[in-house]
Amino acid sequence: MREYNFDGLVGPTHNYGGLSPGNLASAQHGGTVSHPRAAALQGLEKMRFVAGLGVGQAVLPPHPRPSLKTLRALGFTGTDEELITRAAREAEHLLRLTSSSAAMWTANAATGAPSEDTADGRMHLTVANLQQMFHRALEAETTHAVLRAIFADERHFAIHAPLPGGGHFADEGAANHTRLVTPGHRAVHLLAWGRSAWRSDVRPPTRFPARQTLEASEALARLHQLDPAQVLLPQQAPEGIDAGAFHTDVLAVGSGGFFMLHELAFVDAPGLLRTLAERLGEGFTYALATEDELPVRDAVKAYPFNSQVLALPDGSLAIVAPEESRETPTTRRFLERVVAGDNPVKAVHYLDVRQSMNNGGGPACLRQRVWLTDAERAAVKAHVFYTPELHASLADWVTRHYREELRAEDLRDPRLARETMTALDELTRLLRLGPVYDFQK
Repeated sequence: MREYNFDGLVGPTHNYGGLSPGNLASAQHGGTVSHPRAAALQGLEKMRFVAGLGVGQAVLPPHPRPSLKTLRALGFTGTDEELITRAAREAEHLLRLTSSSAAMWTANAATGAPSEDTADGRMHLTVANLQQMFHRALEAETTHAVLRAIFADERHFAIHAPLPGGGHFADEGAANHTRLVTPGHRAVHLLAWGRSAWRSDVRPPTRFPARQTLEASEALARLHQLDPAQVLLPQQAPEGIDAGAFHTDVLAVGSGGFFMLHELAFVDAPGLLRTLAERLGEGFTYALATEDELPVRDAVKAYPFNSQVLALPDGSLAIVAPEESRETPTTRRFLERVVAGDNPVKAVHYLDVRQSMNNGGGPACLRQRVWLTDAERAAVKAHVFYTPELHASLADWVTRHYREELRAEDLRDPRLARETMTALDELTRLLRLGPVYDFQK
């Protein structure tokens, strides 16, 4: 079984709308000029680098934006151009919400479980409903269509629709999921959460919203047919959420038998580490950052935990971190300590993903982890797995179709929607996905 990183291509409407309360970077950069072409090319360069390390790499397409289907459902009528013009005039905030390119952060696309962990022996993915934020809840339908097109063989794959129930089962995808495993031991799935829909004894954050519910995390474990002995349901620390850690992957990341976390990632981080050591045995190692060593404000600013921890062909691990983690002294020293420690991490690499970071998404936000056997890999017929040739085709596609700059007022331009549909129609042919978008049906 091999891990593949399915990265989301940054969309043509990549902009800084400041739409996510609790995401400090998003709020800080709201309204500034974005660079869609540079953002997409940065993402492609990260894919090239990861693939060059010998790690499985694949790609997921952007979503059509603005979401004309949503604007029509909200009462705007006329041609595509007329409804965009009317929305810009009457409800500019709705145009911003429906133009978000947040689907690029595919850590929120779904939560997965590999076939070796599930009772039916299939790889499972459950599409996240993202109910906490309107602009992200729009993603679920398209994400479901895309994943069903890629993982179409039901003998190997179970692709679940988003959880029902609105806020009660609010699910933010793999950004709150970590799978850890050591030789000779069964995998452990951490399905973290920030609030409960029914329990009254849960202490909530006070400054920012907790997005994932306990009930959603429990439902994911059932849907994926995981043995309860393989599941842990830790609560996110309210203090961490209030500091800007809106998802677990802002303060914790793991791979194989290694776990890297901040002490404010979970309500009882020491207790969680003891439980993991009991479940995973001597092969389990971790790096815990204290508030004294690494203030949570620096962790939220520089995203060292929103790094990718990658298993390399030689058995070691490497960390792919954002440039901001190198530029911030406390986060750089922490990562240097990790590399020098008694664990499998032997290198840290810093990459420029500033266009994503400015909206609150680091390297780990840009990828969905999918574990596939050789037979499962062969069952995927879509042209989504990274090759140098695919990279060249995608870079050419981005260069031809993406604008260099995008300002808030540019979202009012009806031509942007037409440019996006033309680009995505070509992309689905390039990736051999078939008609996965509304405008193609």
